[in-house]
Amino acid sequence: MTSELREAPRPVAFAAFSIVAGVIGWFASFELLTEYIKTLSAPDYIPNCNMSILVTCGPNMDSWQGSLFGFSNTIIGVSAFVAPIAVGVALLAGARFSRWFWTLYQLGLLGGFVFICWLFSQSVFVLGTLCPWCMVVWTVMIPLWWISFLRPYAIGDIPLRASAQSAFKRVYSWTWVIVLLCYLTIAFIAQLRLDWFAEFSRM
Repeated sequence: MTSELREAPRPVAFAAFSIVAGVIGWFASFELLTEYIKTLSAPDYIPNCNMSILVTCGPNMDSWQGSLFGFSNTIIGVSAFVAPIAVGVALLAGARFSRWFWTLYQLGLLGGFVFICWLFSQSVFVLGTLCPWCMVVWTVMIPLWWISFLRPYAIGDIPLRASAQSAFKRVYSWTWVIVLLCYLTIAFIAQLRLDWFAEFSRM
C-alpha cells in the first residue's frame, strides 16, 4: 500500500482535549442549570456556588444578563458543549471533516468565546461578582476556541497556501501562550475591579 493510501494518524490528543473540555464545560453549565431550577422552585434556596458576597452566582442568575435570550444562559451551555464532545468522539472514531464543517464549528466556538467575554465584562463591571461555575466555563472555553481555531489551518484540515499554513503553524505552536495571556488578562482585570485575590485569601 502506498503512503498516499495509508490512513492518516488520528488526532488523539486533540480529540481527547475536545472531549475533556466539553465534558467540563457541560458539567459546569449543568450545575448552574440545576441550581437555577432549584432557586425557581424554592426562592429561599441558597445555590451551592454562593460562597461570599463577591464569589457567588445568585446575582448572575437573577440578572437580565443571565437570561440574555429570554431563557437561562445555562441552557445554551448544556446544549452547546455537546458539540466539542461529539467532535472529539468522532475524531477518535476516525472521522475526517470537510472544510465547511470546520468553518461552521469554528463560528460556533467564536460565538461562545465572544459570549463568555461579554459575560465576564458584565460580571466584573456591572454585577460586581465572580460566579464559580461561570469561571469554569470561561476556563475551558478559552483554550477550546484558540486551539480549535488555529489547529485545522496549521495541520491542513482546512487547506491553505504553503506560506499561510506555515504562518498558522508558527502561531499554533504558541497557543499555550495565547491562552495564558487570556487567563492573566481576566485575572488582572478582575483584581483591579474586584480585588478577588483578597477575597479568596479570606475564604
